[in-house]
Amino acid sequence: MAKFWNFVLFQAGWFACIIGAANQQVFWPVVATLVYLAIHSWRSPRPLSELKLLFKAALFGVAVDTLVANWGFLSFQNPWPSAYLSPFWMWTLWALVASTINSSLAWLRGKPILGGVLGAIAGPMSYEAGVRMGAGAWGVNGQIGGLILLGLAWGIAIPLFFYWDRPVGSALLKNQP
Repeated sequence: MAKFWNFVLFQAGWFACIIGAANQQVFWPVVATLVYLAIHSWRSPRPLSELKLLFKAALFGVAVDTLVANWGFLSFQNPWPSAYLSPFWMWTLWALVASTINSSLAWLRGKPILGGVLGAIAGPMSYEAGVRMGAGAWGVNGQIGGLILLGLAWGIAIPLFFYWDRPVGSALLKNQP
């Protein structure tokens, strides 16, 4: 049942942030999503590890979205904190995706190729949906190039998030008699 609620709350957070960005009203959707992420982490079996994963995912997302935007493939509504960085509401969405790694996407653990393929498809589709809802726009370098870059990034992101979430020393424990 927890996986179901993780999926539902992920979707609710995504829609809230996208609709908020499209309407220049991101403060409350971001606050609500961050509250959910805090509760999610606190209730996790490994709260500190979960927080680290969310933070790393957000940093990865800042790098990806900032590069894609600065290379002219994508522009965002509500570019706070800076016109040169991806917007804060996007950082929240990357952390929100990472919150699914140990819950609604846990079935992908140990399947990095499948995770990469699904990430490469679903990630860009999510951006396309966000653009169509008004949270951003494809830049001067075009939609196709942006979708390809995002597909590559998300194809790396999902397996990377699972890699970051592995228990420390797990490889060492497997080699012991």
